[in-house]
Amino acid sequence: MITFRTLTRCPALLLALAATAACGTGAAPASDPERGDLPERAAAEAPVRADRPATLPLTPDGRTPVFRHGPRTPEAEATRGTAGTPPRTKPVALTFDADMTAGQADRAAAGERFDNPALVRLLRAQRVPATFFVTGMWARTYPSQTAALGRDPLFEVGNHSFSHHAFTEPCHGLPALDARRQLADVRAGFDALRAAGVDRPVPYFRFPGGCYDDAALRAVAPAGVTAVQWDVVGGDPFTEDADAVVRQVLSDVRPGSVVVLHCTRSAAPATAEAVRRIVPELRERGYRFVRVSELLGAARG
Repeated sequence: MITFRTLTRCPALLLALAATAACGTGAAPASDPERGDLPERAAAEAPVRADRPATLPLTPDGRTPVFRHGPRTPEAEATRGTAGTPPRTKPVALTFDADMTAGQADRAAAGERFDNPALVRLLRAQRVPATFFVTGMWARTYPSQTAALGRDPLFEVGNHSFSHHAFTEPCHGLPALDARRQLADVRAGFDALRAAGVDRPVPYFRFPGGCYDDAALRAVAPAGVTAVQWDVVGGDPFTEDADAVVRQVLSDVRPGSVVVLHCTRSAAPATAEAVRRIVPELRERGYRFVRVSELLGAARG
């Protein structure tokens, strides 16, 4: 995913994140505090993942449904930015995109790091549920990290395509994927997640760059996915300014929001520090962190 400021089908703000990636840590003993993994007792207290995550139905004309945020009530909206409101009354979902293209695999093999273990440790230590959208290329390159995310009861793992190529043009400079290959690319993404050890990826798909059109929604419909967009842009790629990321998220978040962030040290180096400050502030305002599946379940009723 590439960050942008507007919520259109192909956002206009050009932040060319053609290949950011990664947000996992390898498997470690469940009680290893240095890794930030959940100890056995904490894992048992983590929110239980649904056997069948909620999805949205196809549109009447056969297009893939698009989800941007959860339901909102007037009562929650009235206190969206208020500190000291009753705790756990306003849900918000943090999502992290693990982008990778084929060209980055060589860089990874040469030693460049695309993961962000400090971010994952922080989420675990603070017990923050989250949804990760992982490309198939990243899952193939880092299978142990992918499997660790899939096993963690705090997290759920969705599909961010296999190739991280654009499903419509223009899209932030991403190479375009032929329309005849779009469905196959989505399916290849799920195959790569399962091959890496994610036994049950959630049936959610995030378009590379957030870019799609009606043709793309029709093309991927046979995959049976819900396309997950967002309503809050973190603005974390290509910046070391954690203050700016914090301000942007805190100013735009609303009850039921889906926040898009990234998890790569090379392209989004300020994310962990920003999240470290965002989490307690949102909790003080009465927000409760959830996975996307919970917001979707609430939307379905």
